[in-house]
Amino acid sequence: MRFLAVSRQGIVIFMLSALLAACTLVVDDGPRPRPPQPHPQLCTMQYQPVCARRGGDRQTFANACLAETEGYRIVREGPCRDGGGGEQTFCTREYAPVCGRRHGQVRTFPNACEARAADYRIVGDGPC
Repeated sequence: MRFLAVSRQGIVIFMLSALLAACTLVVDDGPRPRPPQPHPQLCTMQYQPVCARRGGDRQTFANACLAETEGYRIVREGPCRDGGGGEQTFCTREYAPVCGRRHGQVRTFPNACEARAADYRIVGDGPC
């Protein structure tokens, strides 16, 4: 009889354990949400040059969108002057000659864009 009493207790404990195990609620929220990632910005190839700065680096970009996409802050419209190296200048091959001047030097350029890209100030239409 004693064996039966122990067995009943064992069976009761086993069944209660199984019942508790079956009632345990497991909540899985799934993967945690990630912080929003910046989406790449698409820029046009419109040529409206700007001078932009990031830290000590100054650079000319073809337009403001391209500068901002690279993390630069716009300093002014137009190309950088006084050695703003690494310039991105996109000029057409249009032939509309202009006369440009820089530091007293006069030079003829095939078009105004080429003159500005070389950091010359346009002083007249046509060859010098």
